[in-house]
Formats: sequence, structure tokens, C-alpha cells
Amino acid sequence: MDISITELQFDEHGLIPAIVQDIRTGKVLTLAYMNKESLQKTIETKETWFFSRKRKKLWNKGETSGNKQKVRKIAYDCDGDALLVYVSPLGPACHTGEETCFYQSLYAEEEPVHDIIYQVVDIIKNRRQHPTEGSYTAYLFEKGVDKILKKVGEETSEVIIGAKNADKQELTSEIADLTYHVLVLMEHAGVTLDDIKAELKRRHMEKEGQEKDA
Repeated sequence: MDISITELQFDEHGLIPAIVQDIRTGKVLTLAYMNKESLQKTIETKETWFFSRKRKKLWNKGETSGNKQKVRKIAYDCDGDALLVYVSPLGPACHTGEETCFYQSLYAEEEPVHDIIYQVVDIIKNRRQHPTEGSYTAYLFEKGVDKILKKVGEETSEVIIGAKNADKQELTSEIADLTYHVLVLMEHAGVTLDDIKAELKRRHMEKEGQEKDA
């Protein structure tokens, strides 16, 4: 279901809260406010525009810092009085230089790990571009694809053994090892996590279409 801007529920000041989320990692980057004009400019330019309640004016995220946010999707909640803006950030979201404005904890039973795969990917990419002495990842890239494939094969065998041993911790550890080496292979071959997601989505949509036609 789609609605127009005029059907959204703006508050008595003509504003609506906009939660900005990294479409790649799922991290919440910031909470800001939009009015109808800034929302329209966001849609038109595909960059985030907000209304500053303090300065009483529109502002374009990253206009001075260069840390713009490319808008990929805008969703709204069930009451139409809050927005969720999915973006591809081109730099830190917070004026402090932090990746997200929500970098301070008030309470934490455990740290969220929803973006850990992307953190590992970034480290792998960095090790390839800036190899350091003693780095195992840099060593794999130095030895080339045959060494990487050999390790993928070895770790695949270890996963099978772990599964046959019916040991959850062992299997978990071996799957983590295999995942890491597959990520190294992906970086070497230029395959990204987004490529994998797109392929899985394509297959899912194709399967859903076949089920509907059945």
C-alpha cells in the first residue's frame, strides 16, 4: 500500500520523525525530523533533507561534511506518523565522527551483532588493500586463489566432520571458519554480500511466483 505525502500524519509543528537506517548493515544511524518540503526534496534528490527544529530551516545531510546519505527506500509506520529512511551512507552519520548517532549505551545486556559479517568483510578488504606483516588474511591474498580454494575445501571438510560428531560448538566453530574463508574468496573474486543477497532474493521471488502459478 502506498500513500502520498499529504496523507502522512505530521504533528502540530508540521513535522514527522524520520529514523535513518543503513540499508546494508541494518544499523540505525540517526533520528531527525522532516516537514513536507524536506521530505519532498529527499524524494526528488534521493538524498536526506531534514528540518532543523533549532535553526528553523531545512538542511541537507552532508552538505558541508560530504557525508551524504543516498536514499534507497522510505517506509512509514502503521499510523503514518513516522518514517523509516533506508540509506547508503557516504560517511559517518554523527557530527562527532561516529558511524551512528547511537554510539553510547544506557543499558546493554549484550552487544548486537547484526552487522558483524560486514565488519569482517571490511577488515578483509582492508587487509587486501593494506597488507600488514603477520596478517593471515594478507597471507592468503599474497598466495592467491589456489591457496584460498584449498582452505575453503579444508574448512568444508571440517564442517562435515563437525556435523557428523554432533557437537554444536565444534560445528559452530567450523562454520565460522568456513564463512571467513568464503568471504576471503568472495573479496578475491569481486563478489559482494549484496550480490549474494540479490541472488537469494531473485530465487525467492522466482519460487514464490511458481507457487502462485501452481
